[in-house]
Amino acid sequence: MHAPSIATTAAQKAPWIRWVCLLLLCAAYLQGGINKLMDFNSAIGEMQHFGLSPAAPLAALVIALELGASAAILTGYYRWLGAGFLGVFTLMATFVANRFWEMGGQERFMAANSFFEHLGLTGAFLLVAWLDLQKQKGSNGTR
Repeated sequence: MHAPSIATTAAQKAPWIRWVCLLLLCAAYLQGGINKLMDFNSAIGEMQHFGLSPAAPLAALVIALELGASAAILTGYYRWLGAGFLGVFTLMATFVANRFWEMGGQERFMAANSFFEHLGLTGAFLLVAWLDLQKQKGSNGTR
């Protein structure tokens, strides 16, 4: 058996640190969902820009997903499901919006960076989902 590290002890004494980390992970989705909600016409325009149709229902679905999944992650209520949704959504959106292999020059460079950053976000969300499921499994599925 080993002694707990200083970092582990500090995190246990300040659970808000974990919540702030989750908030930072969700920040772009909260901001994006709120912006789309406040300017729904621009949200529709974004769907059209990426060739997605029907644009209005998809924009509404994205808003609900970004805000609802973020709320699930932050409240802990079905955190695994919210994180899983945002992980899959981020992966799908990455392949739609950051098709760097079809670009050249500076545009390709920037899209490739964004593509791989979003793969990192996908991994982070899937890790949150996995850890939450492991926590539930350890506590016999109870919250």
